Amino acid sequence: MGWLAQQVSFSIRSPSAPVPSTSLCVFPSADAIGEKLAQRLLERIEHARIAGTRFLLGCPTGRTPRPSYRAMARQLARTKQDISHLTLVMMDEYLVGTERSFEYAADHNVWSCHHFVREEIAGPLNTGLPPANRVRDESIWFPDPSDPDAFDKKVASAGGIDFFILASGASDGHVAFNPPGSARDSRTRIIQLSEETRRDNLQTFPVFGVLAEVPSHGISVGIGTIASAKEAVMIVSGRGKRLTLTRMLSVERYEPDWPATVIHECAIREIWSDPEAARPTEAR
Repeated sequence: MGWLAQQVSFSIRSPSAPVPSTSLCVFPSADAIGEKLAQRLLERIEHARIAGTRFLLGCPTGRTPRPSYRAMARQLARTKQDISHLTLVMMDEYLVGTERSFEYAADHNVWSCHHFVREEIAGPLNTGLPPANRVRDESIWFPDPSDPDAFDKKVASAGGIDFFILASGASDGHVAFNPPGSARDSRTRIIQLSEETRRDNLQTFPVFGVLAEVPSHGISVGIGTIASAKEAVMIVSGRGKRLTLTRMLSVERYEPDWPATVIHECAIREIWSDPEAARPTEAR
């Protein structure tokens, strides 16, 4: 590798703040984060194959994880690794209201999570792999708005999430669609999206055009769902994520007013940053 990650101390917190046990690694760039995370994930996935077990990977959509998915696809194109036992556990999806309930936003919309997983995760991962080695369609799991509780039960019955890739909203620290105030024990549920979350998603998908076009509801895994993962990495990249990194490093446990602090609740956890996000900023 032509780059090296640096594990650093929590120098951007105030001296009186508690020292978190979650380690921070600063990489030279977002692409370097992607390469390293792809390598780690593919190693974990291969170990599961050798052990004869399924591997459940919790996946966000959006800008932050793109370098990791692209790096995984490049590495798979070279190695032809068998990932047929991989299950993609998707964090959330936009919903549209019907007369009686909610349903998924149409997957032809480029901003839908179904579209994202097809075009930017499963599709690229499978490209170049023999059919027997590919992620299977039935192994892409989304929570069902008609029965949100069933999702956590399904994940638990499959052995739990082995690894969660996490990303945080820049303005309010939301994770998936969990807004500030989400309870530590919250589970998969339908959520009315906060304006901050919708504004962040407008930046991710400018095709929305205006805030009014961003859906007002979504279905999302809960804080408790994320915290139950066996391992997790929170990725923060770009200067827009300085505040959320500062907030995460200022505490050592979950704080409901900043949902990204759920990273401290995962059994094995790290925060991975690029230099831009790691520069100090004043917390609000």
